[in-house]
Parts: sequence; structure tokens; C-alpha cells
Amino acid sequence: MSDDAVLDALVAAEAGLVRAWAAVGDLPPAEAESITAVWDSLALDVEAVARSAVDGGNPVIPLLSELRRALPEAQRGWLHRGATSQDILDTAIMLVSRGAVDVVLADLSRAEAALVTLAREHRDVVAAGRTLGQHAVPTTVGLRAAGWLSGVRRSTGRLRSLTFPAQLGGASGTRAAFVELGGAAATQLPARFAEALELDHVGAVWHTSRWPITELADALTQATDALGKLAGDIVTLTRTELAEFSVGVGGGSSAMPQKRNPVAAVLIRSAALRAPQLAATLHLCAALSEDERPAGAWHAEWPTLRELLRLTLGASAHAVQLIAALRVDHDAVARNLALSRGLLLSERLSIVLTPRIGQARMAALVASAAAGGDLTTLLRELPEAADLDIPGLLDPAGYTGEAGAAVDHATGDGAGEVRS
Repeated sequence: MSDDAVLDALVAAEAGLVRAWAAVGDLPPAEAESITAVWDSLALDVEAVARSAVDGGNPVIPLLSELRRALPEAQRGWLHRGATSQDILDTAIMLVSRGAVDVVLADLSRAEAALVTLAREHRDVVAAGRTLGQHAVPTTVGLRAAGWLSGVRRSTGRLRSLTFPAQLGGASGTRAAFVELGGAAATQLPARFAEALELDHVGAVWHTSRWPITELADALTQATDALGKLAGDIVTLTRTELAEFSVGVGGGSSAMPQKRNPVAAVLIRSAALRAPQLAATLHLCAALSEDERPAGAWHAEWPTLRELLRLTLGASAHAVQLIAALRVDHDAVARNLALSRGLLLSERLSIVLTPRIGQARMAALVASAAAGGDLTTLLRELPEAADLDIPGLLDPAGYTGEAGAAVDHATGDGAGEVRS
């Protein structure tokens, strides 16, 4: 996502246009290759292009001067033939975005595989579920990992479904110059342009219909959301007083040498906190894309989208590292599960006992347990519970519902859909 990468993509877009003119038969292929070969060997000064971009409001204008200067006079007419600056810049942004998304997808695939393993290995490790920060009912470590997996998997699907269209509309999106210059053959030019760059051809010009940008932004944000959820849970579960997970060595503190900070999780959360605001900016830009070329809204997209892509690239890379380093402390999980002395089974007890003893007595029994009473003793004192398997009733492993089946479904080890 560097300036050099964007500059390379701009040159690639101009080369793609030359090859497209050759593909529709207006330019001999050998001459097209001669032109693009000159540009391939050209050493461009990215800082000089950036400085000069201020005068014209975008970097394509100074780049054209450099590309034109490198060509013989007879070939210069094929540079930027019929295109407008937005065509080239939008196409370049799609090129770098596609490359970045490919990297993110590769990282998410590795993260998904690691989460499948984590969920399978800890399918039946019972843990305290927490709602609003407090013990709720039992869950499993495997189900928690399956939840992370579900988020990553859905975001992966969203990213894979993205369209990365080339842009070729001419000055006002009418493609009039292409028709004037190339006649009937020029109607195929946008498709050949996309084909030359291995981008999508969507037919319509999207100069001020910015759905390729906002759909990309939404998919990137969904990915950082999913990774942020995972990272947030890891930050909580690696707390010293919980310590259900650890993330290996590293993450030291300059002042507190005993610390092992979950740095990868922290960096992922940082990205997840910033990404939605960047996506919101891109939606605002799309909504304010007036006329046939936006004045300012288009320009605001470039740094915003690049930053969002950088954050997602970083978050996905850190996620691979984080998941690989995760270790479950089974003793800590069991210790925390026992902290509420069976009260996290109150829902189960209520379901079983209320029909036998009524709501008032059930509420009193839970209140007694919460005040320090021993649940096993309290239950054994109930005549109505004499026929119940009290140890089994108070076993958290017996009240995890469909957790195991949900893990199997998420990891591909089971059949059928799990009920919600």
C-alpha cells in the first residue's frame, strides 16, 4: 500500500489501456509491447510525482508527463488515449486493493485453519460463560473458538465475493472519446482494458457511483470486526486473574518485567477500533460524489482506503501469529468455572426444580446459595429432590446444550444444521 505500489499500479493501468487498444485492433500488438516495455524500464521518482500532483489535484497528470517524455513522438498519441485521470487512478486503486485483499485472504485462511484445530481440540473443555462480564451458564472453550471461526469465515466469504472493476469512462463517463477515436471497435475497449489488467468488467462507469469502494470498505471492516472480537476475548482471557489462555513469550513491559502482554491482540483491537470510522468516511465520500466527478470526495477516498487496507493487512497478519501462539490452561479454566460454586447452573436448577417446589422456594434456594450456602447440601435437604441425581445435576458438563454439535458443525465434523 506504499506510494511506490500505487505509482506502479498507475503505470500498469496506462499500460493496460495501450494493450486494450491493441486488443480491439487499433494498434499493432508489437507496438503496444514496445510502448509498455519502455515504461517497465522507467525509473520514476515517486516524491517528484507526489509534489507535482498538488498542481493538478491528482498524481496521474504529472505521471503522464514522465510517461510521455519516455516515448518517441510517434507513439505518444497512444498514451492515455481517450481516458481521464479518474479512469487511471480508480483502476490503480482497484489493482492495489485486489493485491492487498489477496494477502488478507491468505492470512485469514491460515487463521481459519488454526481456529478449526483449536475448536476441535477443546470441543468438550467446559468453561464459564460470561454475559455482561459476569458468570452466566457453562460454555466450552471449543464453542468459543468456533464463534471466532464463524466470524472469520463469514468475513472471508465477503472478501471473496468482492468485485474489483476497471474504470474506463472518459472525461464525463460517456466514453465519447473512445467512440470518436476507435469507432465501433471501441465499444469493446472497456472489457479489453479490464481483461488486460485481470480486473472485473462491470459495464457501467462508476465515476460517481462508488459502490466498489464502499463494498470493499464494508468487507474490510467486517474482517477487522471479526478479528477484533477474537482479540478482545483473548485480552480478557489472558488477564492475570483469569489466565485461561496464554499467548507465549514476548510482549514485555519496559517498567514491569513480569508482564507478558498479548501484543498481537492489542494491535488487532487497535485496527478494529479504527476501521469502522474509515469505512464511514468512504460512505460519506460516496454519498457526496456530486456531478460527473466529485470535488474533494473522490480525493478523500485515496488515503482513507489505503489506511483501511493497511489496518486489515496488519490485523490479519497478527491474527495468524496470535492464534498460533494461543495456549489453553485447563486448570485455570476449571478453577474459574468453580468460582461461582455451582450458581452458573441456576438456570438448569430452575428448569428442573421450579415445577417441584414453586418459584418462591426456588428463588429462596438460589438466594441461600448466593449468600454462601452449599448447593449440594441445600438440594439434598429438599424432599422433592430425593429422586434426583444431584451430582449430575450440578455437573457443568451436563449443561452445555448443543455446544459440542455446534463445534462439530463449524469444524466440519458433524452433519446437519445446528438449531439457534
